[in-house]
Amino acid sequence: QVQLVESGGGLVQAGGSLRLSCAASGRTFASSTMAWFRQSPGKEREFVAATKWNGLSTYYADSVKGRFTISRDGAKNTVYLQMNSLKPEDTAVYYCAARQKAQISSREYEYDYWGQGTQVTVSS
Repeated sequence: QVQLVESGGGLVQAGGSLRLSCAASGRTFASSTMAWFRQSPGKEREFVAATKWNGLSTYYADSVKGRFTISRDGAKNTVYLQMNSLKPEDTAVYYCAARQKAQISSREYEYDYWGQGTQVTVSS
């Protein structure tokens, strides 16, 4: 059974930073893709960033490019999302997701496993 557990959310002022963590367990992730999605109230869940488990390829939504960085620590089976220059519109529940294929995807339906989410609130 695969488990993804997010942490690191919270309340921050606009312009501030947060780092989200996603601890993965239950299987080998060597051939997987990991991603972050987010969902704001009244909106559909949207793609934020993704990385191959080997860290050699990453992909970002245009809205976060240059501000967010996705990375992973293979030894800890953990994926991170460093979020800088946060804006009020970044306020959302952030979800970690895993896909059992090496190809990066921004499509929600192509991810097999999901965490419970962590709330990020950016005040103006």
